[in-house]
Amino acid sequence: MGEGTSMSYDGAGNRAPGSGPGLPAGPDVPDLVVRLRAAAHERRAVRARGPELPRVADGFVTTDAGAVPVRRYRPGDGPRPLLVYLHGGGFVFGDLDTHDRTCRRIAQACDVDVLAVDYRLAPEHPHPAAVRDAVAVLRAVRPDAVAGDSAGGFLATAACLVLRDEGGPLPAVQALFCPNTDLLLRQPSITEKGTGHGLDAEDLAVFVEQFVPDPARRRAASPLHADDLSGLPGALIVTAEHDALRDEGDAYARRLVQAGVPVRHRVEPGLVHGFIQGMDLTDPAAAAAHERLFADLRELIPRP
Repeated sequence: MGEGTSMSYDGAGNRAPGSGPGLPAGPDVPDLVVRLRAAAHERRAVRARGPELPRVADGFVTTDAGAVPVRRYRPGDGPRPLLVYLHGGGFVFGDLDTHDRTCRRIAQACDVDVLAVDYRLAPEHPHPAAVRDAVAVLRAVRPDAVAGDSAGGFLATAACLVLRDEGGPLPAVQALFCPNTDLLLRQPSITEKGTGHGLDAEDLAVFVEQFVPDPARRRAASPLHADDLSGLPGALIVTAEHDALRDEGDAYARRLVQAGVPVRHRVEPGLVHGFIQGMDLTDPAAAAAHERLFADLRELIPRP
């Protein structure tokens, strides 16, 4: 663990103090965000539970800046690689419960311990709060891999940039699934796929506004526009054909390659944003994409 950090778990699998399901909606939270937070938990309530695992425990990473709630999934006893998972949700919704099934499936399918992170959400906690939470956890646990979907993909690679710049240990792998990388929202797929495919450009604009309220700061906050991407962990980047964020994920993969970073990149045909979240239950194409993603992780994550 990094200096000034500690980890605690409740072995009964109970949620850590102060990390209840969702956030209370204050007067400055847009109606869209309130609805999305409620809908995410409604989906969680009816979605099939993920695989049962021998050990699932809630806890927190305590840093000089405060406690970050986490949940650790262990598919068995004995040493195995550790993957930190950062959930999606447009920076404004999602938590340990909404991505519980996804984390269980990764742990079981890839034979890795998974540590899910309940980072702070906008608009109550705008940028860089979530990035700082991700950095604190990576600094504390020093995982073999960090992964995230959508906004979580943004946080995974943004945290790696911070750790690289401060000279700290980095994960061996960053796995980004349909990631945000460009808060300017100017890539062609924002227009081409931004209506009728489940993730609308209008909603993305609201998410970005809540996460980085000052438009003048959005370019500097975007991993795609970082001056230097060299020295980052090898990347697995999986995007979806009908995703408004497709082109920024694809562009980030190209920039990493240009910077000398090893990259495995794939565009999943026929799929939409968020296919990692439960779409395998109803869509054979999504189920097959999940298996490819799990196979990639098994191959790329180093074993002890």
